[in-house]
Amino acid sequence: MRTLDLRTLNRTLLSRQFLLERTTMPVLDVVGRLVALQAQEPNWAYVGLWTRAESFRHEQLTALFHDRSVVRGTMVRRTQHVAAAADFSWLRPTVQPIVGSALTHAYYADETSGLDLKELTAVARESMARQAHTRSSLGRVLAERFPGRHGVRMANAVELLEGVVHPPPNGVWGAWGNRRQTPVALAQDWTGIPMADGPRPDTMILRYLESFGPASVPDVQAWSGLTRLREVVDTLRPRLRVFRTEEGRELFDLPDAPVADPGMPAPVRFLPAFDNAALGHKDRTRIIGDADRRRISPTASLGVPLFLVDGFVHGCWKLAGGELRIEPFRPLSDAQGEAVLGEARLLLDFVGPAAATDAVIR
Repeated sequence: MRTLDLRTLNRTLLSRQFLLERTTMPVLDVVGRLVALQAQEPNWAYVGLWTRAESFRHEQLTALFHDRSVVRGTMVRRTQHVAAAADFSWLRPTVQPIVGSALTHAYYADETSGLDLKELTAVARESMARQAHTRSSLGRVLAERFPGRHGVRMANAVELLEGVVHPPPNGVWGAWGNRRQTPVALAQDWTGIPMADGPRPDTMILRYLESFGPASVPDVQAWSGLTRLREVVDTLRPRLRVFRTEEGRELFDLPDAPVADPGMPAPVRFLPAFDNAALGHKDRTRIIGDADRRRISPTASLGVPLFLVDGFVHGCWKLAGGELRIEPFRPLSDAQGEAVLGEARLLLDFVGPAAATDAVIR
């Protein structure tokens, strides 16, 4: 059983995430390879694709939203992601246990306690099938049917119970807006693709490994938000290649997936907040050291934009005061500083002068 050192795991992750070399694949295929891109804030999915896809332009992803081949909705880790419509149809039912578990939180429980949830979703489904809705307008329908309860909270609960997506203009570049005015639609009505009739954890694991492997069972669980995947991985074991880390942890991978040369050079890359590459594993040392992770967040959420030098997180960045401010965790050499500023200027061209006009290292 081959042992993989940290640098090999780093370069393999970067290669599969298109962070060693930008890909010329069609944008829809890039989205599919990544399985799901974090999109709590709409612009981050665009930045995540810009840093991976050669000559990526805003309108390329926006067009995919409008032709309904890409959707935004709640998926892995119970957060908003962008995924290919064909993938949402099986991924959402697969991660439904973690999505639905939010109903136990007081925000939802106070409004759904005593309700027949099947009746709640039936009313919502019927209304969404008849007309376009926002969270606010769907909430009004539900409040009329279930008086004395908070309509928008019930609408939010429906999103946890059903495969709901958010049609454009939601999700497109610059679409921050009022969350109550977020459009809501049943995924299968919006995309024309029927939702899978049950979870497909084996499909999810294989797709995950293609983009994030080699990885452990805890890695898959941390990325997806699901638990108890060991049994599923064990059933797949005859179809998988097995490695070990230097610490002895077992890693799984697709049998023909390439393992990168640890000596490959890694260019500077700017990642959006909550990027796939940063959040794809429980053990994130393959891209960020523990000390740097704790510097950002004790909870390991990594909810800030990051930049990579030689393949590993070297600091954060943000758009503020008309600047792209680069904040290294440790000093940069002259050559590293030039490379960081060079990539930052490319990012400035992408985000546009309304966001920032200059890049500075603080």
